[in-house]
Amino acid sequence: MNTLKERLRADLTTAMKARDELRTSTLRLALAAVKEAEVAGKAAHELSDAEVEKVLGREVRKRREAAEAYAAAGRATQAAREGSEGDVLADYLPKQLGDDELTAIVEKVLADGDFAGPKAIGPAMKAVQAVVAGRADGSKVAGLVKARLTT
Repeated sequence: MNTLKERLRADLTTAMKARDELRTSTLRLALAAVKEAEVAGKAAHELSDAEVEKVLGREVRKRREAAEAYAAAGRATQAAREGSEGDVLADYLPKQLGDDELTAIVEKVLADGDFAGPKAIGPAMKAVQAVVAGRADGSKVAGLVKARLTT
């Protein structure tokens, strides 16, 4: 079975052969970020698929934030480029949960864990994040948990 990192490398080769400049540069940057994460810390190690997904998630988030910043500054071309790069990387991440699915998960976890009040936000977030596992934006999850526990 191919790992996510191997899939990124294979897709990079395909993009280079197809002369797809956007995909080529995006995948090169993603592989560089993965390599950087592998050598970070005290000892170099091979990343698991879950760790590679975390790195790619960070890269997607960076692209989205950069696109928003460029759009706010009136630089539509750069904003579109960053958004396109984010879309390329998002293809390698698990499918994101819809709003209804996410709300249902938050409700179930909060009911099962018997969380109540604003002091339970931290433990509740930890419990919900364990279930969601990278399939939803953290700020969206935090908003739902806070809204539910502060009312």
